[in-house]
Order: sequence, then C-alpha cells, then structure tokens
Amino acid sequence: MYVYLLRSRFHPEQRHVGLASDLKKRLADHSAGRSPHTSKYAPWELVVAVYFADKRKSEQFELHLKQGSGHAFANRHFW
Repeated sequence: MYVYLLRSRFHPEQRHVGLASDLKKRLADHSAGRSPHTSKYAPWELVVAVYFADKRKSEQFELHLKQGSGHAFANRHFW
C-alpha cells in the first residue's frame, strides 16, 4: 500500500493525503475529478509516495499524517 501526498497544480495551498494500492490509477482518478473530496482542485501532482508492505502500517502512517504532529512532520519533510 502507498501513502501519498498530493498538491493541487492550480491551487498549491490545497493538499491531500491518501492511501492506495494502485498509485498510478488513484492519481489519475484525483486528477480527472473522479474523487468527490478532491475534484474541486484538480488536477493534482504527486509530491511524495511511501510504499508499505504491511497494510496496517500504511493505514497508521496515513492517519498520523492527517493529525496534529503528523501535519508538522509533513510540513517539515514533504511540503
């Protein structure tokens, strides 16, 4: 599973953190407006993707990035 971070190409202040097994397809879905949570700010560019062999660990990392200290971590290392 991949944990990925996206940035809107036309609205760079808009960011998205997600989880996917097929990263290429998921990015295409976001950029084509097929995701209700991100369609308003399409197209999207991939900032970083981290692969986890363990699905549970990928879910934990995604959740971490979406919470307080994870926001700070992402701001420091990825954005």
